[in-house]
Amino acid sequence: MTSSAPPSLPTASSQSLWPGLLLASFGAIAFSGKAIIVKLAYRHDVDAVSLIMLRMLFALPLFVVLAWWAGRGKPALTRRDWLAVFGLGFSGYYLASFLDFAGLAYISASFERLILYLNPTLVLLLGWILFKRRVTGRQLLALAISYAGVLLVFGQELHLQGAEVWLGAALVFGSAISYAFYLLFSGEEVQRLGAMRLTGLATTVACLLCIGQFFLLRPAASAFAVAPEVLYLSALNAVACTFAPVLMVMMAIERLGASLAAQTGMIGPMSTILMGVVILDEPFTPWVAAGTVLVLSGVWLLAKWR
Repeated sequence: MTSSAPPSLPTASSQSLWPGLLLASFGAIAFSGKAIIVKLAYRHDVDAVSLIMLRMLFALPLFVVLAWWAGRGKPALTRRDWLAVFGLGFSGYYLASFLDFAGLAYISASFERLILYLNPTLVLLLGWILFKRRVTGRQLLALAISYAGVLLVFGQELHLQGAEVWLGAALVFGSAISYAFYLLFSGEEVQRLGAMRLTGLATTVACLLCIGQFFLLRPAASAFAVAPEVLYLSALNAVACTFAPVLMVMMAIERLGASLAAQTGMIGPMSTILMGVVILDEPFTPWVAAGTVLVLSGVWLLAKWR
């Protein structure tokens, strides 16, 4: 789960630059920690449906408060607003989160983060497919560089972990596509409601959907029939890797502007790889290093040439 940014915000002043950079960096690292926590939780015999329910259950009160706080003194939502919030919450936070959690059962945290980092390329491609937006030769080159990096790491994962990597990669790529739809269609609603209010409302919708999904698919009595470590990790995931980074990134955007905050977010994949090696004992090979450089370079060039 990541957060969307208002389309246009003031550029950073020298006074707010360093606090903004620190907020954006800590937010990117905290978001990246989600994959590490999920992989640790999977070691305690829990499935994706239960795990995402627990994460969203702990996060729900925080996002309800955020939605209320951000909406104080503002007009009530119209029927159109509620439909938009539901659609964005479903695509950007429920479906994207569920596919991501499911995919992490089959691939490494490092590979997952690289796939998700393709979001800007997917937004570009969807804009071209759905709205016939022009794509330049330079942008196509940036896309090719990014996807070449993902294919390099995919080949490494396939060699180390076997055929299930196909399923994991497909699920996480589906997560990236789902979140790209959120980014593509959230712009107008961000302007109408504000980024904080939309994030609080859309994430509240996603929390309710994840909780409802659990009770449709699992016995109610099994909600907390998990190892204590899963509960602790889920609470940590909800607070430190879901709610806190949303606030940090939003505050960073206010100080830096959306473009610089997004560029600072490039620290995210690097931090995931480092935590994966140190905490999860994931292998760091020359192929992973080369793939990471290609993905980050492609996304950076895409932002530069946009």
